[in-house]
Amino acid sequence: MFEKLKNFCDSFLGLGVPGFDLVIYKDGKCILRYMNGYSNLENKVKINGNERYNIYSCSKVITCTAALQLLEKGLFSLEDKLSDYMPEFREMTVMTDDGIKKAENLILIKHLFEMTAGFSYDCYSPQLKKAIDETNGKCHTREVMKYLAKEPLLFEPGDRWEYSLCHDVLAALVEVVSGEKFETYVKKNIFDVVGMKNSTFMLPDEEIETIAPQYRFKDGKAVNIGKPIVTYKIGAEYASGGAGGISTVDDYIKFLEGLRTYKLLKPETVKLMMNDRLTDEQKRTYWTKDSHGYGLGVRCPKGDERYIDFGWGGAAGAYLAIDVQNAISIYFSTHILSSPAQGLRSMLYRFVRAELIDNSEFENLYKDLKDLHDYKLTY
Repeated sequence: MFEKLKNFCDSFLGLGVPGFDLVIYKDGKCILRYMNGYSNLENKVKINGNERYNIYSCSKVITCTAALQLLEKGLFSLEDKLSDYMPEFREMTVMTDDGIKKAENLILIKHLFEMTAGFSYDCYSPQLKKAIDETNGKCHTREVMKYLAKEPLLFEPGDRWEYSLCHDVLAALVEVVSGEKFETYVKKNIFDVVGMKNSTFMLPDEEIETIAPQYRFKDGKAVNIGKPIVTYKIGAEYASGGAGGISTVDDYIKFLEGLRTYKLLKPETVKLMMNDRLTDEQKRTYWTKDSHGYGLGVRCPKGDERYIDFGWGGAAGAYLAIDVQNAISIYFSTHILSSPAQGLRSMLYRFVRAELIDNSEFENLYKDLKDLHDYKLTY
């Protein structure tokens, strides 16, 4: 069983991925755990399944879950103005063809979830550099927002979808609404609830060596770039809701199962999370509009029966998918930025679906793979 999927994953090694770890749950039980390659390429240390990884944007789904828990408690609504909770966002400016002007639209909380608030993903913008300088590199999560708010928006809030620091702002909102540091709230209300003992948004300095070696694909090979999160960890006290998570495969699948089984959110909230929210105009700039919609921080179903999963992925190759209808959870992890297999991850769900739900889908899946000119696996 799953030989085609294993072969597909093994092909990533030939493309230059050092190693990978895949886990699949069906009906609450692990039906596949498959790993291959190296966690430490230089010393030829094989993947053992216990590696601790920087999960980058797979952090976003955790952050959105934390915020949705507070929504369930009635502590805010999606239509609320962000400035009601974080006043620095009341008077925003926006870039236009005629220069920087006062923004006409207010940022609503729903815009943070939807990636439509107007922020960029420039972690080295002038104001964020100023935050680093003026806080001596500490950059507390909530305080950084006062600097970010001084940066002009790329567009009027609500106008389009733009991958950005929206979920970092959402983490700061969790702090304001809950009265706790983001990393503390997440530990108490998500990690501890489902037993994620090796996950954190604020790694102590003395634990940096617990992270698996991290690579970047450059000039046709994997280059070791050290263990810390790159780019998105703005300061020592900054918990990046968008990219600051650290976890293991065993831990993260517990999170996905906690979502799938409604242990972390109510059924109606998960349904809300995976409901396509983007307008036709917003979808013009959305990455996966051909296969998925975008809900509250996740890609989500939009009517194509080949793609009824919701989830997201991370910059270092991680990928998650939950299929509520068929009781399936998938988590795939690697630790390589600019991965040569990054564009192939979305096929993982389709392999699982073809194996478990409809074998006839393999024919279409193989055709789609062969249409990818940079994919070299021969069937």
